[in-house]
Amino acid sequence: MGKNLIIVESPAKVKTIKKFLGPQYAVQASVGHVRDLPSNTLGVDEDNDFRPQYQVIESKKKIVSELRVAAAKADTVFLAPDPDREGEAIAWHVAELIRDKAKNIKRIEFNEITAKAVREALEHPRELNASLFDAQQARRVLDRLVGYKISPLLWKTVKRGISAGRVQSVALRLIAEREAEREAFVPEEYWSNKVHLEAASPPVFTADLAKLKGKKAHIADGEAAAALKEAVQGTSFTVAAVEEKERLRAPLPPFITSSLQQAANQRLNYSTRRTMNIAQRLYEGVELGERGLTALITYMRTDSTRIAAEAQNAAREFIAARFGQEYLPDKPRFYKSKAGAQDAHEAIRPVEVSIVPEEVKAFLPPDQYNIYKLIWARFVASQMSAARFHDTTVCITCGESEWRAKGERLLFPGFLAAMSAGKEDATAELPSLQAGQALSLKRLEQERKFTQPPARYTEASLVRELEERGIGRPSTYAAIISTLQERDYVRPVEKHLVPTDLGRTVCRQLVEHFIRLMDVGFTAKMEESLDKVAEGSQQWVDLLRSFAAEFTPALSAAAKNMQSVKGGIDAEMPCPQCGKPLMIKFGKAGDFLACSGYPECRHTSNFVRDESGSVEAVAPQKRELPKAGICPECGKDLVVKKSRTGSSFIACTGYPECRHAESLSTGVACPRCAEGKLVEKSSRRGKIFYSCSRYPECDFALWDKPVPEVCPQCGSPYLVEKSRKDGSKIVCPVKGCHYVLDASET
Repeated sequence: MGKNLIIVESPAKVKTIKKFLGPQYAVQASVGHVRDLPSNTLGVDEDNDFRPQYQVIESKKKIVSELRVAAAKADTVFLAPDPDREGEAIAWHVAELIRDKAKNIKRIEFNEITAKAVREALEHPRELNASLFDAQQARRVLDRLVGYKISPLLWKTVKRGISAGRVQSVALRLIAEREAEREAFVPEEYWSNKVHLEAASPPVFTADLAKLKGKKAHIADGEAAAALKEAVQGTSFTVAAVEEKERLRAPLPPFITSSLQQAANQRLNYSTRRTMNIAQRLYEGVELGERGLTALITYMRTDSTRIAAEAQNAAREFIAARFGQEYLPDKPRFYKSKAGAQDAHEAIRPVEVSIVPEEVKAFLPPDQYNIYKLIWARFVASQMSAARFHDTTVCITCGESEWRAKGERLLFPGFLAAMSAGKEDATAELPSLQAGQALSLKRLEQERKFTQPPARYTEASLVRELEERGIGRPSTYAAIISTLQERDYVRPVEKHLVPTDLGRTVCRQLVEHFIRLMDVGFTAKMEESLDKVAEGSQQWVDLLRSFAAEFTPALSAAAKNMQSVKGGIDAEMPCPQCGKPLMIKFGKAGDFLACSGYPECRHTSNFVRDESGSVEAVAPQKRELPKAGICPECGKDLVVKKSRTGSSFIACTGYPECRHAESLSTGVACPRCAEGKLVEKSSRRGKIFYSCSRYPECDFALWDKPVPEVCPQCGSPYLVEKSRKDGSKIVCPVKGCHYVLDASET
């Protein structure tokens, strides 16, 4: 009997699956997508039913060759990429490339990487799902048509090298419009009023102003605040009513992709991309000492809150044993997924609930531990009893004013026992109070405030908004946000997403000329149509024909009518040197102010916008060079500088008296001679490369930046950093080793 071949997406999965499958199975990785549309042409035949012209990705040619050789030797090839549309597309493309070599091709999928799940998948293989593939193919072609055809218009009218995206541009519109709302917002004055009261028994407690003369209280200015102060001073406070009731607080459902991204952003300050990269590692498997390579969580791209019965039963047994029977509800908890959710996968949960985060903390990097702890606690809590509180609401009168005090006391923690972060659950104590009881005023606290504009989006709140509006899908949220930042359309400022002037300008151009494409409702409807393609109830070609019928005329009109702003946008302020208007321009290093009188006047400066959106010039500050130690010749500071051709080097601050200088080391030993270090250099044309510090004795050099980390797969003493379409990656330089890691994880 020959071997069967399992093809997964990532090398990390290969190691995990090999751990529990016998020698009759060979396991290899495609390392993501193997085919895609060409990078230098449209790659879509619009006159022939939008037929995509796929090509093997250049960097994957060797992998494809290896997969073809392995497929020819196998009795059956099991395609096992991730269980979603993207995974189905990878499986489909691999199948197309090995079809002439493989004897038998089947598709398998599993929600968790465990011996049981993989063996069950092997026992129940299926055929490739053409509808799922068509849905992903339709999305890819839609995005290519939009990006490839609109981007040149933006190059011509705004700035060369920028681009448009079908879904990202709508997300940009949400961010830009929120900023416009903030700038147009006119704050209104109001006063908050709080009294500190004392009863016969402690403690002193506070009450907020609720009503005035029988109406909802609104103290609009200082005069009204002073009148209230005069009215309550020396006037008795009396308890009018005391309402007490018991309140139940139910746990939240287990995480789905969007709620995990929101929680990680809010509690851990992790970006959506970082969260998904960490979750991917936990899903694929991590080393846990004697346990070996172990997958800790189920598949992390899902919008379903469903939990497998087996996992639910295991959770109930764990809760009863760890917390006690009273922490277990009489019946298992079930949660309803939102409308339109794809129920193919479970919610995100630990593979084994018995693997408590504290037990594996020593084996995990802090970020992996934090995410696992978040997922584990949320899942366990979701199957526990409700927390019980005793709530007290007290109505207090003083003349024509009415005040309210609220208190709560935790009676039973329930699911809160599984949650570590419980600051919001602190008890607020009130003294024993009865109707008719007199209270004494200790202090009146008044504070002048102003109404606030709508808050800027954070990554968490943007994900929530996209999800609620039906824009994008769980697998796309992280890419949407990171793409907007990579294009410099949006910048993070204190956790908030702020549109740049470049981003606003692109948004204005697109909204003006592609109103339908930029419409939130239209984009959401397109997602629903793609779902119908995945279900098999709509043909992908029909979807594209319908889209093109609107898109093509809009594109033609935009090509004629889109006005160029390459000369800049009026900053509505004069040049301080010549008095001519200053313009906002879009340079390689970002937005800046420049005089419209160029070249006669060469004034430029940085700028910021105030809360109303007005431009304020900022004088450029002298950049402080990073320190790099002490000069061995004169004892002064060494700093990192840039050469004329672009490479970094170390020089003494005592120059020109001290001319000590040295190349900037990467910290990686030369792999050829082992005596030198790899240092940063640049060619005459400004291209950065890395060579041995012992040159010319050793002429080893490479273009990719070396990283001083050992490859966990093959033991290479160093890795290299590469820039790819999907972001910066850390990869192994050894041929045949396909180790890859997102640069944000290093």
